[in-house]
Amino acid sequence: MKDYTLIATAYNKEARIYAATSTNLVQEAHEIHKTWPTASAALGRFLTASAMMSLMYKDDEHLTLKIEGEGPLKYLLAEAHNGIVRGDIGNPEVYLKYHSGPKAGKLNVGMAVGAGLLTVTKDLNMRQPFTSSTPLVSGEIGDDFTYYFTTSEQTPSAVGVGVLVNVDNSILVSGGFIVQLLPSASEQTISSLEKALTKISSVTDLMQEGKKPEDLIHILASGTEEILDKREIKYHCPCSKEGFASSLSYLDNKTLEELIHEDHGAEINCHFCGKKYHFSENDLKDIINNK
Repeated sequence: MKDYTLIATAYNKEARIYAATSTNLVQEAHEIHKTWPTASAALGRFLTASAMMSLMYKDDEHLTLKIEGEGPLKYLLAEAHNGIVRGDIGNPEVYLKYHSGPKAGKLNVGMAVGAGLLTVTKDLNMRQPFTSSTPLVSGEIGDDFTYYFTTSEQTPSAVGVGVLVNVDNSILVSGGFIVQLLPSASEQTISSLEKALTKISSVTDLMQEGKKPEDLIHILASGTEEILDKREIKYHCPCSKEGFASSLSYLDNKTLEELIHEDHGAEINCHFCGKKYHFSENDLKDIINNK
């Protein structure tokens, strides 16, 4: 089954809800980046939230999101538009667990990420992209997006994202939700939504029980939902040799000549999908001649 996000309004159109299943998307990211369990959880949560967030914008508008933390993961990067995402991770070989307390045995994403910043750059087809940053609240990803929406975009929100990793490191389930209060929200709606949120202690627990985005929305909306749209979300990298050739053309001729005469070509590795592109001496000469 394809991954998808449902978009709905609720509480007499005083709230907007996005709910997603992203198991395939996160599995593909895991296979590409060869992530260990805690890295899979962190990257998967981040990509899921980014995919949902991209659906808040027009089809030709693009988001670049980055978490830079002091933890061993180093950074998480995502590019997203229209539900399509691709991502990168600074250190995929991270496996940390909670050793005590109510979360004992669970993956410790907060420690893996550490203190840092969430930065969002929006390319809305204007003269300049718009960039804003907020400090990480917990490094658990959902809390950090909640804080970003509430402070940077002045939209009171609640974000829940989760990834459950199998013993063989594959992804068992992944998904999440974003709930946002609209300016017209009444105190009654706020109270009802707060009560509904207490019914979702874990996104992955519900998904393991077979719950779908439709069920998440029904719980969050207390049965008041009106489904507006269903959108596919997926991991996809549109990189190409032509695209990298265009990037190489920005190098000065001296550098390109060194690649020709000293390295006898160049190889570029896409950090988003792992594909490798080889440029022969003749390829590089063509790039110089076509400038």
